[in-house]
Amino acid sequence: MQLTRPWLNQYPAGVPAEIEIGDLASLSDVLAASCRRFASLPAFKSMGSVLTFAQLDRASCAFAAWLQKVAGLRRGDRVALMMPNLLQYPVAMFGALRAGLVVVNVNPLYTPRELEHQLNDSGAVAIVVLENFAHTLAQVVASTPVRVVVTTQVGDLLPPLKRLLTNVVVKYVKKMVPRWQLAGAVGFGEALAAGRLQSLDEVTLARDDLAFLQYTGGTTGVAKGAMLSHGNMVANVLQVAAWMSPGMNDGAETVVIPLPLYHVFALTGALSFFCKGAQIVLIANPRDLPAFLKTLRQTRFSAIIGVNTLFRALLDAPGSAEVDWRGLKLAVAGGMAVQQVVAHRWKQMTGVPLVEGYGLTESAPVAIANPVTIDEWSGQIGVPLPSTDAAILNDDGRPVALGEVGEICLRGPQVMKGYWNRPDETDQVITADGWLRTGDMGVMDGRGNIRLTDRKKDMIVVSGFKVFPNEIEDVLATHPGVAEAAAIGVPDARSGEAVKVVVLRKDPALTEAEVLAHCKQHLTGYKVPRIVEFRTEPLPKSNIGKILRRELRDSGAASSRAEA
Repeated sequence: MQLTRPWLNQYPAGVPAEIEIGDLASLSDVLAASCRRFASLPAFKSMGSVLTFAQLDRASCAFAAWLQKVAGLRRGDRVALMMPNLLQYPVAMFGALRAGLVVVNVNPLYTPRELEHQLNDSGAVAIVVLENFAHTLAQVVASTPVRVVVTTQVGDLLPPLKRLLTNVVVKYVKKMVPRWQLAGAVGFGEALAAGRLQSLDEVTLARDDLAFLQYTGGTTGVAKGAMLSHGNMVANVLQVAAWMSPGMNDGAETVVIPLPLYHVFALTGALSFFCKGAQIVLIANPRDLPAFLKTLRQTRFSAIIGVNTLFRALLDAPGSAEVDWRGLKLAVAGGMAVQQVVAHRWKQMTGVPLVEGYGLTESAPVAIANPVTIDEWSGQIGVPLPSTDAAILNDDGRPVALGEVGEICLRGPQVMKGYWNRPDETDQVITADGWLRTGDMGVMDGRGNIRLTDRKKDMIVVSGFKVFPNEIEDVLATHPGVAEAAAIGVPDARSGEAVKVVVLRKDPALTEAEVLAHCKQHLTGYKVPRIVEFRTEPLPKSNIGKILRRELRDSGAASSRAEA
């Protein structure tokens, strides 16, 4: 397939067409280089406490030595991390990678069934878990390969007095399982102390070595482990770092990360800022908006990473106008489509546009993004990053004409090696010539700009006309009485499928007639919903806040049929 790469003309000055990995063969190399260069600077901040690059280097070395010499783990063993955004996360992650192990990120809110599946599927032999969530592990650990359990408390890496107070405060959490109720479990602090008495056997890692088994969100079925190599991760970290370099100065930025690091979008974003010497402010619980806003008010920050639902929550939260936004230079949105009303309100409040990007777990994840130099949100997902190709293909794998809808396909050094122990499913998404079929539908214009239309599997076909749920949801988001909304297809005897919307009210008095009238004002006839269902609870979401349309369909929301 011949590519002309028209998108290169959209690159800001200073952003290269190709990234150079150079001597950085692994994330361990990224850690070493960053810690040498920025040793005295703050690397991570959590709950008011800071871990410098030098301190992170020493702590991760101690944990790596403990994993090798005390826990007895061997190169290639899988280690699960099950915790929110705490200082312990980067220490445990870099420690595991330095020991030559593979990190398996786990959502702390998993049910026992979900956790058991991921531990068994990955073959994880060790886990680091926050005590607040250890009750889930306790229910399934005996039926998994896990033989090493490290438990941590929220305040473990905070200064002594703050650690004591923090750990006492969180003890009220129901179902908390202390480590002595998990046979043989070791405390995180104990592991670090014991590791400091050991010497680390340095492991030479190659680009093809596995770094992460990063499990997909399961929105299209059983969660699968995407095999992300050190080469995949280093490439994407350098791609993103190069992309955001205009206006972002090495060793001088502070970025707020409210999305969980166990999600690859936040992880790669954080690592990209990390390699530029930025201070990364971790938000452990962004759903606690008063505490989140308090941190924002106390922090002079220059960048923030989030998803549409998080930005909207900040916009709606009392006190958001009291945040000093004057230092903000970059706000990056990904993980789900940005709604126009959210983008406009964000620019009005902060003076900075939302820079929307696109990717997926299988591409480590960032592949396409708007230039960070834009003045306004564009409604497009942008252009391919350096060293990345994109093409819009039909079902036969052939390019469609410019302006026509097709499947977005990607090729680049950040594309995964495949799915863990699932070669057949790997063959379904990665073609023989290396194209990753994303399952997302989009359009490319003559300048290489790509607009996302929707997930291929979520597309609704009404009397032969394609309806994209994102468009309907974007319209509903502009209604002042709507808090959340999702559009799904339901069977219809007359049109094959009809549009159904599931709505969480912001205004309790909102009626079905008002919803339909609003849609009729902004949508052509076949796109207007035939069914409106109101919910009293928030709509189901993934761990980063993306509304799960599949769950709405599977839970029976789609079982009703439109009237003939």
